[in-house]
Amino acid sequence: MDTIETYAGLSPAAFFTIAALMVVVYKIVCSMFVDPEEFNKPTNNSSINLHHSTPKISEPFQLGDVTEQELRAYDGSDPNKPLLMAIKGQIYDVSSSRMFYGPGGPYSKFAGRDASRALALLSFDPKDLTGNLEGLSDSELEVLQDWAYKFMEKYVKVGQLVAEQTRTEQTDGEEVEESHKHETNGDRQTF
Repeated sequence: MDTIETYAGLSPAAFFTIAALMVVVYKIVCSMFVDPEEFNKPTNNSSINLHHSTPKISEPFQLGDVTEQELRAYDGSDPNKPLLMAIKGQIYDVSSSRMFYGPGGPYSKFAGRDASRALALLSFDPKDLTGNLEGLSDSELEVLQDWAYKFMEKYVKVGQLVAEQTRTEQTDGEEVEESHKHETNGDRQTF
């Protein structure tokens, strides 16, 4: 006990009280940070009645080629649809991180959009919520690539963005480009 007084300059009672308080503070702080996977797990305690249940996250599906406008339907506003986000034109299902990308989450602005520019610039500015990479520096493109690798590791790719003018439809076995549809009437072409 004399050793505690010598090294800490505190009485043994004060030393052990401070040590106990540090353990309690550590436990409280650790309980504030919940692993996202643990957060979504249902509790086994049936006496808890939740008024707002977390939407059931289904298995990832394949969306295929979609336009930016079609992607906006997956912004989390409909709890029955998956939560999707695009980086560098690749669409990922981020439903497993609904607390981050869903409504009210810190990154909710990114859901249903290609957030490449915003991620590269580390920006939350609405004007940066685009897939336009023009004018970005090499270091900003490197930051974006780091984000792309993180998304590849953590989330399932479910599709890719296509521009309105390159989106194609199948009609009677023929591919027709939607914004470049035209027919030839003799020498005159109509668009």
